Amino acid sequence: MALPTSRRNNPKSCDLFSVKPSSKTDPIASRLVNRFLEMMAAERGAAQNSIAAYGRDLADYAAFLNQLRVPVALAQSTDVRAFLQHLDAQALARSSIQRKLSALRQFHLFLMSEGLAKGNPAQTVEGPRQARSLPKFIGPDDIARLLEAAERAATTAPDETARFKAQRLHCLVELLAATGLRVSELVGLKYAAVVSDPDFLHVKGKGGRERLVPVSARAQVVLATYITTLKQQAETTPTWLFPSRGASGTVTRQHFALELKSLAAAAGLDPEKLSPHVLRHGFASGLLAKGADLRAVQQMLGHADISTTQIYTHVQGERLQEAVNQHHPLAKAGRKTR
Repeated sequence: MALPTSRRNNPKSCDLFSVKPSSKTDPIASRLVNRFLEMMAAERGAAQNSIAAYGRDLADYAAFLNQLRVPVALAQSTDVRAFLQHLDAQALARSSIQRKLSALRQFHLFLMSEGLAKGNPAQTVEGPRQARSLPKFIGPDDIARLLEAAERAATTAPDETARFKAQRLHCLVELLAATGLRVSELVGLKYAAVVSDPDFLHVKGKGGRERLVPVSARAQVVLATYITTLKQQAETTPTWLFPSRGASGTVTRQHFALELKSLAAAAGLDPEKLSPHVLRHGFASGLLAKGADLRAVQQMLGHADISTTQIYTHVQGERLQEAVNQHHPLAKAGRKTR
């Protein structure tokens, strides 16, 4: 099994990440794994840590197949599933099992592309489903307290510089609460795109997908006040809606997150429980609680898959269940009889 010339002569193709044959591993399997690792390093430029992880995962797989007396090039889907069950029996984390399955898929695809196997037995094998945690939630009362604190800081700032920063933070929080933008989308808003149509924000989201997000009447007032101050501060027409003196030219996600925690403390809220993402969740949950159409919420949030938006319906379901358990007289009676 001579290596192709491109890999044989490439200086990155070396034994640094080689899987050494052992009593648990078939020597042929070790050579095939090493060929795969060389390809990942030479042709795909995989990082050393990634190559090392692939090597460990595939060494475990090869050793498992060797116990079954199954050559790696002849492995079937049943063998891949048996390996995953073996990992699950060892109480391995779901994320780790999923990572190993990804390595197997790429490895078997390599064997197939090299003409060493007829198919990819790992392609049709489903990995363990990840438990999806519900998003953290902030209620409308807490959002109102946060916005009041932002407005208070903007109107009581002691000097011009402090007033501009306070108004900038007030506008950031108002827009986030009113639109549910991702924090990267929010701080990356262009000045020209906003002032051309104050009723909508022109947003460029994940994957370069663009969308229009409506702005509430209240947020429009705050935005207009901030833009007036911004134009007074700027010597030329700003590029960014939320400019900063940092290298990026705009307020960073990290800086905004820190300012938001300080604002939460001023509003009497727990700073550790508040982040830009939590406000995004509050926006989505609030809309659905008022009966908004799920597809409309998906569009405003910029979710490519509606299943991502549907998780907020689970949040509402849990809140309703909690309300029933706490306040319904039959629910209380049921607890007393247990």
